[in-house]
Amino acid sequence: MIEVEVFGAGALPAPRTQELEALCAAVAARLEVADGHVAIEFVDAPRIAELNLAHRGKSEPTDVLSFPIDGVESSPAGEAPSPTPGSVSAGGVPSELGDIVICPEHTTDIREAVVHGMLHLLGMDHETDDGEMLALQCELLVSARR
Repeated sequence: MIEVEVFGAGALPAPRTQELEALCAAVAARLEVADGHVAIEFVDAPRIAELNLAHRGKSEPTDVLSFPIDGVESSPAGEAPSPTPGSVSAGGVPSELGDIVICPEHTTDIREAVVHGMLHLLGMDHETDDGEMLALQCELLVSARR
């Protein structure tokens, strides 16, 4: 099971936490990850700009950042990432997939930011693939809206 914790979403009218959980679960299922924990935090523009500078060397706000924790092995372009995350430890605790940080001020679609962030947590990278990540993102968003 994919466990999702949401922080800082109190001011957001939609999507509700259940929708965010469903989106994370759909992404994980599509990439054959059965278990894991994800934290989603909503922050303001100054905070995401600070994180963007610290982790990507870019001094402006962005829409979404992902911070994988337990790690995923990258795969060659065109292949799904190795489903290393999602395993359950001997104590029955799901792996820590990572954190997704979203700035609503710079995001046109919160759902898209969640899917985008999850795909990054699970090892996909649109900056190095041949369009597979963004195509899968579109497919998942279309499926979620049905």
